[in-house]
Amino acid sequence: MNESGPVLAIEGVHKRFGEHPVLRGIDLDVAKHEVVVLIGASGSGKSTLLKTVNLLEQVDDGRILLAGDDITDPRADADAVRARIGVVFQHYNLFPHLNAIDNVTLADRKVFGTPRAEAERKGRALLERIGLSDKAGEYPDRLSGGQQQRVAIARAIATDPELLLLDEITSALDPQLVGEVLDLVRELKDAGSTIVMATHEMSFARAVADRVVYLKDGVIIESGPPEQIFAHPEREETREFLRRLHTPFG
Repeated sequence: MNESGPVLAIEGVHKRFGEHPVLRGIDLDVAKHEVVVLIGASGSGKSTLLKTVNLLEQVDDGRILLAGDDITDPRADADAVRARIGVVFQHYNLFPHLNAIDNVTLADRKVFGTPRAEAERKGRALLERIGLSDKAGEYPDRLSGGQQQRVAIARAIATDPELLLLDEITSALDPQLVGEVLDLVRELKDAGSTIVMATHEMSFARAVADRVVYLKDGVIIESGPPEQIFAHPEREETREFLRRLHTPFG
């Protein structure tokens, strides 16, 4: 494990589905405490890239390093790698048969062997932090979409992961619920989390990202600070993408 290098290093990653190339030579480093936001049209490769980092998809070429460890090495223990990464998807993925506190503490108890009392103490503190301390005993079907997504984020950070992956976490939410979830991500950024997230929320990307990465057809077209990408993009492809979203420049 390399403490001085990037938390995540993606080197020349390619991924195909059949004859269709989805990732075509992705190179991306993410530093500790950095928030990198992936933007791009549907089908640009954002979600597939996140899935390769969490080993839900195997790369066809290239490699991915987590704190210096080559996690794409066939000898790597996928479960051990995933235990180091927190992941939140767009559709919550909470266990419906577990209440909120059990969802939050499951990995801490089962993967890391934390005693239930200690795991629940941490879990209740997390639920309080996200404004859901009164919902600890509720099952997912009794929670709103925004509440479910906040529980999913609490579950992802309960084990203090080295890296947090957020994949379109607001796209399944009603517009009025988006703000409460994004406020939580902003808090995580302020607390020093290392985050890679894919989003269609350009205003949020502008507000929270340290770096914005624009993908198109499985290639990184442009990467830079949000003020550069949104106000002064260098590439015509980036300008065209932002124009289609009616994002004002400058």
